[in-house]
Amino acid sequence: TLKMEHPAQQIGMQEYLHSITESGARIARLEQALRDTLPEWSLAPLVQALQAMRGVQLIAAITLVAELQDFLRFRTPRQLMAYVGLVPGEHSTGSKRRQGSITKAGNSAARRMLVEIAWHYQHSPRVSPIIATRHAELPRAVTDIAWAAQLRLHAKFKRLLARRVMKNKAVVAVARELAGFVWAI
Repeated sequence: TLKMEHPAQQIGMQEYLHSITESGARIARLEQALRDTLPEWSLAPLVQALQAMRGVQLIAAITLVAELQDFLRFRTPRQLMAYVGLVPGEHSTGSKRRQGSITKAGNSAARRMLVEIAWHYQHSPRVSPIIATRHAELPRAVTDIAWAAQLRLHAKFKRLLARRVMKNKAVVAVARELAGFVWAI
């Protein structure tokens, strides 16, 4: 409904609007293709299980599983955290031990997805109706891990913010622990 002053501006704005519409349709097609091929994938049960967690919907679960593939290659959650680069770097000499920012080693797509998911844990723990329907199809052990994750990660988020840690740093710290819960599932 917006009318621009000059015809060239109006044409430019319409092109941008068409670009947004086309991108939205493309995303919808790609998501549908993922939904259609998911039942045939051998890792589909893992994708379903990860969706028990807060903030993990289909695209996030598929991304994590596709990027990390075989979770059994990580003997401990710490190995997974290190693989995605969510552990602090360290510069030590003698008796001095200094920890720096995260290493950002390993898989950046999985790290980015874990950080995006971690933002959801700033809200109070609860099981939404959408997550409840996902829980109905999953084993009790998986839903228990997902609930424990909500309680622990929200508490960690609140504790870090109470210490006046910057919100972005708190999210990365929560993402690190989230990787442990993903490994447990």
